[in-house]
Amino acid sequence: MSSKALARLWFGVTAVVVLAALVIQIVALVPPQGRYVSFGGRVANLFTYFTIISNALVLVTSAAFARGRGTSPLMRVLWLDALVGIVVTGVVYQVALAGLYELHGLSLAADILLHRVTPVLCVLGWLLFAPRVLEWRTVWWSLCYPLAWLVFTLVRGAIDGYYPYPFVNADNLGYGQVALNCLLIGVFFIALASGARIADRRLTRAPGETRSADR
Repeated sequence: MSSKALARLWFGVTAVVVLAALVIQIVALVPPQGRYVSFGGRVANLFTYFTIISNALVLVTSAAFARGRGTSPLMRVLWLDALVGIVVTGVVYQVALAGLYELHGLSLAADILLHRVTPVLCVLGWLLFAPRVLEWRTVWWSLCYPLAWLVFTLVRGAIDGYYPYPFVNADNLGYGQVALNCLLIGVFFIALASGARIADRRLTRAPGETRSADR
């Protein structure tokens, strides 16, 4: 099997795994988890979480690479957002969340796939197969995603009081503290994105080897 075919297979498998994880997580929400929140409302709330959005971005970009596409300016930005987001997801989970909740059945399966399997598949895919397309302008454009998420989260929270994470709960912390929290996280995001760009440029292929999945 050629390196190009292997790359497409890897990203195809990654996309299937992430899709399965998201479906399992949604199905796990079917049993009532709150008297006043409908199933549709729980699904909508689910897609406000950084873990879920990051996995969704991995799904989109991996599917594009599996089809031999993914080097357009937009896909480069989405790929960097996916990579940084899933690294943050995996690290935060291992450091702060692993074992915090007792999960069973479908919830446990989704948790393992979303927080452990997907980060490993994505990072290995980047190291081994992804095209070297990250540029500094890609880093700056990638900031649109966390900024858009923050604006949406704060506006929605001001309207209905729902915040996916305590650190952005302006009702409890006030907008000053929330702004400081987000500034620190923003610096961390920029550092990771910049590090990914630098590492991406330093990763090399064997002489004469065709870059995988770059067309």
